[in-house]
Amino acid sequence: MSPRRPHILVLTFPLQGHIAPALRLARRLLAAAPDVLVTFSTAGAAHRLMFPARPTEQGGGGAEDDARLEFLPFSDGTEAGDFRSSSADADAGLFNAKMASFHAAGARGVAGVLDALAARGRPVTRVVYTLLLPWAAGVARDRGVPSALYWIQPAAVFAIYHHYFHGHAAGVVAEHRHDRSFVVELPGLSPQTIGDLPSYLTDSTDPSDAFHSIFTTIRDLIESLGKERPRATVLVNTCQELEVGALAAVGAHDVLPVGPVLPSGDDEAGIFEHDDAKYMEWLDAQPASSVVYVSFGSVSTMARELLDELLRGLEESGRPYLCVVRKDIKAALGEAEAAEMVGDRLRNGVAVEWCDQARVLSHAAVGCFVTHCGWNSVLESVASGVPMVCVPRVSDQRMNAQLVVREWRAGVRARVDGGGVLRAAEVRRCVDEVMGSSEAAAEVRRMAGEWKRVVAEATGKGGSSERNLAAFVDGARSDF
Repeated sequence: MSPRRPHILVLTFPLQGHIAPALRLARRLLAAAPDVLVTFSTAGAAHRLMFPARPTEQGGGGAEDDARLEFLPFSDGTEAGDFRSSSADADAGLFNAKMASFHAAGARGVAGVLDALAARGRPVTRVVYTLLLPWAAGVARDRGVPSALYWIQPAAVFAIYHHYFHGHAAGVVAEHRHDRSFVVELPGLSPQTIGDLPSYLTDSTDPSDAFHSIFTTIRDLIESLGKERPRATVLVNTCQELEVGALAAVGAHDVLPVGPVLPSGDDEAGIFEHDDAKYMEWLDAQPASSVVYVSFGSVSTMARELLDELLRGLEESGRPYLCVVRKDIKAALGEAEAAEMVGDRLRNGVAVEWCDQARVLSHAAVGCFVTHCGWNSVLESVASGVPMVCVPRVSDQRMNAQLVVREWRAGVRARVDGGGVLRAAEVRRCVDEVMGSSEAAAEVRRMAGEWKRVVAEATGKGGSSERNLAAFVDGARSDF
């Protein structure tokens, strides 16, 4: 194999919300350049969930696309571990200790992958890593390999973290973190309320907080970018047209918007199995733009009261709906209660444990998406022209909802009560605000359709994101 063939190692944290955009980028890189090799790597436990019928050891993996794409796990020292369960439980000691162990062992594991690939005559010429791997750039740098961060949240959130960890407004945020309406100003960004900032800046700054290790990990990541010379390269899963102002607010780095990075049509591996229910056939039988699709992502928990109110609101809306209720949520309810809640009582809709979300959103029958506003979900909805009912909870979701509602005007934000529960009446109200016959609802739908057009142009041939990805690949070729 020619040593002058570009070879990109794509590294990602072992959660579905990180694996999906990272694997999509890997496939986009292959499509962008026929001479490029890609190795996709996540922690061993997640790798085995992705490929249960293809067990691999540290030195081996599965290959496809005529051996141009290889899947190779790295050891994180917790091979039986599952970040989904510990993050959902939000046990401060357990989760933070697990993150510390992951960082130490993961860095060693990735170093081993780089060394093993070089020994096999397949040396890596560029490392691309996602946002909870702050040590990846250092591991690559120690071996003389250039790296790039792949930011899988909005550019606006990256800009907020960048300025916060460079000393802007950190004291103000700490002083007013319990006042959700307090306004904070950061360089180059429109004023933000405390309630719209990423939750890790307001709820996880104390070492006793459940997700304090996420706060410190993001801090370390932002600091690591400052060590890159001459400037760090940051690929962002957005497009120029969606976030013009935010992209201009991080001029300290070479920021390339290359998204939305969407499914390519290949069989997309992940750590969840798709439900075998005939949900696509059910969608085929529904009228155009009539279905409410509901999913709160791959990590968010859902207590009995929240699920009960949600399903009741959907039923009372009188519209057909498709609702994702993950297997772990049903298990927490108990077999009998889960069967009653998501089986016997459903009249207008169906519930599935997991589904092909991008395929569902692109179906002509879907007219609304009730979402937690994870960035992958938001981008898939925008690309499909589906307006959103936003129910953000943690991390970047509050900022994502702000983009959808205030910046793009392609959805509405639901109000939760003092206990954080989305009540049935609010579900009905929000769905009607998006799918009803009012002028406001029609405008939301029109804007959703307009952004679909914008995104299609950005990611199409000659579009802004397509050009940026091509420029990145050209840069990777020059790394030899």
